[in-house]
Amino acid sequence: MEEYIVSARKYRPSNFDSVVGQSALTTTLKNAVKSGKLAHAYLFCGPRGVGKTTCARIFAKAINCQHPTADGEACNECESCQSFNDQRSLNIFELDAASNNSVEHIKKIMEQTRIPPQIGRYKVFIIDEVHMLSTAAFNAFLKTLEEPPSYVIFILATTEKQKILPTILSRCQIYDFDRMTVGNTIAHLKSVADKEGIKYEEEALAVIAEKADGGMRDALSIFDQVASFSQGNITYEKVIEDLNVLDSDNYFRFVELSLQNKVSDVMLLLNNIISKGFDPGQCIGGLAQHIRNVLMAKDPATLPLLETSEGIRQRYQQQAIQAPTTFLYQALRLLNQCDINYRNSGNKRLLVELTLIEVAQITQSDDSVPGAGRKPRRLKSLFHQIIRQSRPITEAPQVAPAVKSDEKTAPSIKYDPNNRPKLTTDNGMEIGLSWKNIREQAHRKKNKISLVPGMLAPTDPNIKKIGTNCDFSQHDVEFQWMSMCNRMPQQLSGIAARMKNMNPVITDFPHLEVEVDNQIQLDQITSIKGSIVKTLKLYLQNENITLDLRLNEKRETVKILTRREQYEMLSQQNSAISKLSSLLDLELA
Repeated sequence: MEEYIVSARKYRPSNFDSVVGQSALTTTLKNAVKSGKLAHAYLFCGPRGVGKTTCARIFAKAINCQHPTADGEACNECESCQSFNDQRSLNIFELDAASNNSVEHIKKIMEQTRIPPQIGRYKVFIIDEVHMLSTAAFNAFLKTLEEPPSYVIFILATTEKQKILPTILSRCQIYDFDRMTVGNTIAHLKSVADKEGIKYEEEALAVIAEKADGGMRDALSIFDQVASFSQGNITYEKVIEDLNVLDSDNYFRFVELSLQNKVSDVMLLLNNIISKGFDPGQCIGGLAQHIRNVLMAKDPATLPLLETSEGIRQRYQQQAIQAPTTFLYQALRLLNQCDINYRNSGNKRLLVELTLIEVAQITQSDDSVPGAGRKPRRLKSLFHQIIRQSRPITEAPQVAPAVKSDEKTAPSIKYDPNNRPKLTTDNGMEIGLSWKNIREQAHRKKNKISLVPGMLAPTDPNIKKIGTNCDFSQHDVEFQWMSMCNRMPQQLSGIAARMKNMNPVITDFPHLEVEVDNQIQLDQITSIKGSIVKTLKLYLQNENITLDLRLNEKRETVKILTRREQYEMLSQQNSAISKLSSLLDLELA
């Protein structure tokens, strides 16, 4: 039986032209080989599985080739190339810095650099995962890396460039490898499947490419797994089943139901997903990514940002036509907020359900309060369609039955033209408004005037009809005092801020008294006392109001006694305490 080799090793690139997705870097390296202008140290950095070590080996083979081709590739015929292919080359050394990261290992490399190559022109040292070297090993490596022998070339590879010392970075030519795009990954998987004689669906390969997240090695490993599961016929359904990936049809369905405000169906779809073993947070993250893709599909300029197959891209375009842009923006905001709060939530499923309810109500137009992205967060009626069906728009308003005079008056119910019920009391006040609106409405009904900005009395003709000797309470005084401070003009903002901390008191109705802390404040308020009295008379509807300003008297300070002083005072007041202390021989701690 032939030995099985995984696809990541079997189809590993052997020359620059077979490297996938790194055309700019491979062109630069080939030009360096052709011109012979080689640096003494290179740093290959990038995410996992994008070809860093592979390119390092191809480069090391090419610079030692005795007869390189015209485009900078190795000939694969000379002794140096043959020894490299047979893994017996004495000029190319590989070191795994993850397990060889001490100063002793670096010293061994430095000793090997003293011996010139026997075959070929260069000794090449490939150090993989170089960021794992210790600080001491980096420092020991500095001098050799900066001024190595003319026949020595270092190629360092790492996935975390930020962990490498700046002194190392400054001594290397840095090559940043890109993540594999979904398109490049799909194309490479197609070529591998054709060589292996495996049938496939392009949508299935797109799922594998998205799952690999930019790593070709990961994509080939997943490809081998799915090929084994599907027995040589890779279909979309088998890939979804084997990888336990949430089907994208669910996300398209979520958006369709949300645009139709079908909250109940959205809840059933979420429950179906959770019952299959998927995490609610995974559903939120996937839906956010899906809505982002729909938003990108709205504009042909951003359409290339969709890393998916052509069939899925067309579905995104179709849904982008149906979904309003405002809906997509507000849905993304809600889903992002849910993702932020998900980890700290005590009831994660409830958080996800509330978020999806709000998303499904964004386009609901028959409610006065927008249901997405605003504070406070308020949910609309989940059964507004049922209410519409059971109560036609042309239905006449219901009239509450008469109430006897000795019974308590209950709120009556009346309906607006849109059939949304509002509770109102007999005096016409609506229930369900904010507290601010209720207070303003009650104040208007009592005073029969509207609030006028400014501190002084307005010239509204309705004010002349107000009574001149009305009763008022301490609460009314405090309310009007604070309202007056809030309406004072900008040039009196300092006095208004200090007046807010004062408390006017009714001493002898309708006489008011205000206590002021110091003489400066007293002088400032005295200068506008006439305007204050005039304003209070206007809004409290009493022409007999008078106001006295009194300076706060300094109270006698009370000394805080220590424990010993307290004990001595108690002993003087009660002789039994002293007698008890002497009998028991007590000492004050």
